[in-house]
Amino acid sequence: MTLHSCVDLLRVLDPCQNPAMWICMVYNETDTSVDFRLCRDFGLILSILSLIYLLVCFPLGLCYNVLLVVVNLSNKVSMTMPDVYFVNMAIAGLVLNLVAPVELLSSTFTRWHVWEYNDEVYITLLILFNISSLVIMYSTTLLSLDYYIERALPRTYMSSVYNTKHVCGFIWGGAVLTSFSSLLFYVCNHISTKMVECSKMQNKEAADSIMMFIGYVVPALAVLYAFVLILRIRKESTPLDQDSARLDPSIHRLLLASVCVQFVLWTPYYMTLLVHTVVVAPGYISSARYLPTYYFLRCVSKLLAFSSSFAMPLMYRQMNKNFSNKLQRLLRRLHCRDQSCPRERSTVQQVVT
Repeated sequence: MTLHSCVDLLRVLDPCQNPAMWICMVYNETDTSVDFRLCRDFGLILSILSLIYLLVCFPLGLCYNVLLVVVNLSNKVSMTMPDVYFVNMAIAGLVLNLVAPVELLSSTFTRWHVWEYNDEVYITLLILFNISSLVIMYSTTLLSLDYYIERALPRTYMSSVYNTKHVCGFIWGGAVLTSFSSLLFYVCNHISTKMVECSKMQNKEAADSIMMFIGYVVPALAVLYAFVLILRIRKESTPLDQDSARLDPSIHRLLLASVCVQFVLWTPYYMTLLVHTVVVAPGYISSARYLPTYYFLRCVSKLLAFSSSFAMPLMYRQMNKNFSNKLQRLLRRLHCRDQSCPRERSTVQQVVT
């Protein structure tokens, strides 16, 4: 395969959609050069990282995301505005948990793959991944903005739990609509060019540009603006700072940690998306030796994006002081349901009388 045909192939296919040896396809099978050995090492490293994620990060993320959702939804009365956003991100994390094993156990990420999937499955996985990424990024962004509103205007209805639940509904709706607008480009990119209407839309770079702008640039600017406002509020000490109705101070640390971690984990993916759109797809890479490194970084960045599905609930579990109390109340209720808790019922009746 020549370099020219290889670059033409890249214009059509996603680098991380190809089989496990995608990073070595520019070399001959009998090649023993240093670049080829490095290419094979990249494949081995990626396989090991994928298996580590599946054995450690995937079960932890699945358990903690389910726990976060169940504990908060079982204590709806005590839920605060940040809790609603973290539940929203946990649900998106569960969607990523659904996508991750399908991709990581395929030949895309590991040499010891279990299955292969066709273009239809690939497009479905891509849409679910894009929806989850948009929900996570915009939930983090609106959490920052609502936290500023809560700091500046305590007891306001604008950042209430009721309104936040509706906002989260709009986030999912907007993510689905945005993803399906990009879906048109991806679908037309995989079907026959005989359809005139679709052949005009065969531009995967346009879909990647939409995701780059809406999924990363807009949230990054909004979070930066929110942090500037929050820092300005913190410098101005007012009597409202002692208001008992304000959010727990630990929420501020949780907010900073969650925003930083989300952007650290998702930035490499969007940066490689930008490089693919601006540099790789137009064919500006003139040497085949750089392609394996790019492929490797692209897939590692997607693996980091998957990691956000377990990093966020772990942080929430460790930094939210009220989570342990909610979990204990839930366990007591489950225990009482099995044991009928006659003592607690009698004490409650005495208090009522």
